[in-house]
Amino acid sequence: MRSLGRTGLLVSRLGLGLAALGRPGYINLGHADDLNRNYDPPSMQAHAHEVLDAAWESGIRYFDVARSYGRGEEFLGRWLTSRQIDPASVVVASKWGYIYTANWQVTAEKHEVKEHTRAVFDRQLDESSRFLGAHLDIYQIHSATLESGVLENTAVLEGLRALRQSGVKVGLSLSGPRQADTLCRALELDLFDVVQATWNLLEPSVGPALAEAHRCGMGIVIKEALANGRLTERNTDPNFAHKLRHLQELAAKQSARVDAMALSAVLAQPWADVVLSGAATVAQCLSHRQALEVKWTGDVADFAEPAEDYWSKRAVLAWN
Repeated sequence: MRSLGRTGLLVSRLGLGLAALGRPGYINLGHADDLNRNYDPPSMQAHAHEVLDAAWESGIRYFDVARSYGRGEEFLGRWLTSRQIDPASVVVASKWGYIYTANWQVTAEKHEVKEHTRAVFDRQLDESSRFLGAHLDIYQIHSATLESGVLENTAVLEGLRALRQSGVKVGLSLSGPRQADTLCRALELDLFDVVQATWNLLEPSVGPALAEAHRCGMGIVIKEALANGRLTERNTDPNFAHKLRHLQELAAKQSARVDAMALSAVLAQPWADVVLSGAATVAQCLSHRQALEVKWTGDVADFAEPAEDYWSKRAVLAWN
């Protein structure tokens, strides 16, 4: 456990993100197998609750969700209520700005549509509050970019300031090869308490900007630490084979799994407060927990890709 920047919130080093648990389709490698291709909503809710139970028993006390994660907020809210989780014992973060459009289908023309307007903020904040209630601690702009203009939208910024004054921490998540530029602009606004960014062995380019944000007191949450499965043995890309062997060798020296070793690289960064596990099964959750007991001994430079290449590859991952 550690403090989340200067927010006053105490968080577990590992968190659980529900991107792969709240909807039938997602871009993680092998996602369909993780859900056993059973997309009946009650079954998916039961499955999500099993993973949430395993996460809780593993010591995870930080949970991340979003309006666009299908029924993710609904599943999480029902779990929090049914398990009688005290709001003071857990930190829950959600995000607004994407609208789920897949209609509970694995394949869809568009799974989510970005709209960073004040009207969407107001509507989605109301929806998130209804599902999460008093458990909602942090509300974030989903995938803020300079191109979206959200950081220049006066009406949105006023809404975020009002929310912050009510006691909810305000944050933003980042995406794309210009994460650092977006974060630099966000720091200038003196508004955000938390930033959620992609940092992993393949895409570490935002690291210096996160170190600066941490120095300024922001809480740092890392998403996609396993690169949507590309940093696991599910990645059969021949171009990744030599990196996978290297990761396997590092893991074998500590009798660890590859995913735990990749996660340990993120946990080793001094500015990383929470590292999100994207576990979609109980087995994955328990495997990711091992990262807390593993020491990162590798060199990030041995794995890193150019940021533009990383995001181009991510953009073509298949929803499954």
